[in-house]
Amino acid sequence: MSYLETLNTTMTVDLSLRPTTFDIWHVGLAATVVVLMAIVILLLLLLLFSRSRNKTAFQAAITQPLQAQIIEPTVKIIEKIIEVEKIVQAPMPEPVILKEYTPDAALQVLGLLQKEARFIDFLKEDITAYNDADIGAAARVVHDGCNKALNEHFSLAPIRSEQEGSNITVPVGFDAAAIRLTGNIVGNAPFTGSLVHKGWQVTEVRLPKLTQGHNPNIVAAAEIEL
Repeated sequence: MSYLETLNTTMTVDLSLRPTTFDIWHVGLAATVVVLMAIVILLLLLLLFSRSRNKTAFQAAITQPLQAQIIEPTVKIIEKIIEVEKIVQAPMPEPVILKEYTPDAALQVLGLLQKEARFIDFLKEDITAYNDADIGAAARVVHDGCNKALNEHFSLAPIRSEQEGSNITVPVGFDAAAIRLTGNIVGNAPFTGSLVHKGWQVTEVRLPKLTQGHNPNIVAAAEIEL
């Protein structure tokens, strides 16, 4: 038998044979296989966990800009709605309350003018049939009587102390009730113009007190001569 045949015969292994005994080397080999399998399983689990975590972070990174793009316009729209609601719900300006006065004082003044100057008679008289001289004479009587009634029951003072025709500067925030602008009004105050009329203001009122049961609507009683 040649050397190769002898070697082949010697190296032939029967794969159907099973070991009947386990020595320390077999135990070590089995333990090594188990440890390696555990390490491989652990690595696979770590890899799966890492991929899952990266996927979650990637989704969050994509979702956050999308959410920002959706949330920011939504917030702006809500702010606009709130602003509109504030404008709509803004308190309305208080209505202008007009003061109502009883007509008693006005009727009393009219009665005083009639008493002192026959004021109502003069205004109600048809003067077309009279000449200018007659009207002038009657107007003088009315003038004197009205002046007497005013001086007796009212104290009057001019609003402006300057001479009429002098230049006046009207400041910003002037009292529109005390100063009336006329002519070409352009722009805002201050204004400069010529004083046309000083104006009048009442500083004191001295109307007589009315008795109980007095009817102020009767400004001139009917006169009957007996």
